[in-house]
Amino acid sequence: MNNFAQQPITSGVFHWNDLPVKKDKDRESRKIFEGSTPEFEYFEIHATTQYKGAVPRPPHAQDSIEEVIIIKEGTLKCTIGNHTSTLNTGSVLLIPPYEEQFFENTGDDPVTYYVCMFRSRKGADMERSKNAGGTLLLKYDSLAYTENNNKGTRKYFDRPTAMCDNYEMHITYLKEKGPSHAPHQHVDTEIILMIDGESEMMIDGKNYKAGPGDLYVAVSGQLHGISNATNKPCSYFAFKWR
Repeated sequence: MNNFAQQPITSGVFHWNDLPVKKDKDRESRKIFEGSTPEFEYFEIHATTQYKGAVPRPPHAQDSIEEVIIIKEGTLKCTIGNHTSTLNTGSVLLIPPYEEQFFENTGDDPVTYYVCMFRSRKGADMERSKNAGGTLLLKYDSLAYTENNNKGTRKYFDRPTAMCDNYEMHITYLKEKGPSHAPHQHVDTEIILMIDGESEMMIDGKNYKAGPGDLYVAVSGQLHGISNATNKPCSYFAFKWR
């Protein structure tokens, strides 16, 4: 982790197929970005792929970083502190600072997961984290799905964390071509991470396109709106914080 002053992350799109890949015998990694936001003095997102039978990294903990991890594909056995769960595609972890973590690919295929690492400009509030529930290991299949007018939602969490006054995360499913909602703006910085299908997104007057694995960033206060670009269904993670 780089402790020097970070350049602000700008709004836009990051395409999975454009990301440089580093490989060794057990895994590969893709750096998506590293920088700062209005809320975070440090913010990084990268993706890790563990091959079948990969030797796990030793258990470790972050002393000034909180993490959100999203399983892109595959199965990952996760131990966070005294919590252990085997998580599949679409599952999510929230890991406060100081929690020891250990990840192991116990499946028959590679497992790929996104890692979001962030440090607040205000510092960590561990009491706030504890009162809100601390560590989360959320299995995709355990989360309720709701649908209204050909738009579906799967909610993950909406609560304070160690580094955030509030952090909200969900999946949206759009079954038809057209906008998810009218363009809007809010104080939260927001990320849209595409799961399936093709989308278009307007951010601060500029138009972008993205498909599976791609990621949009809309920085705090900027007008933005996302649409399904085709008549086939699309889905995406949406997460924002303040």
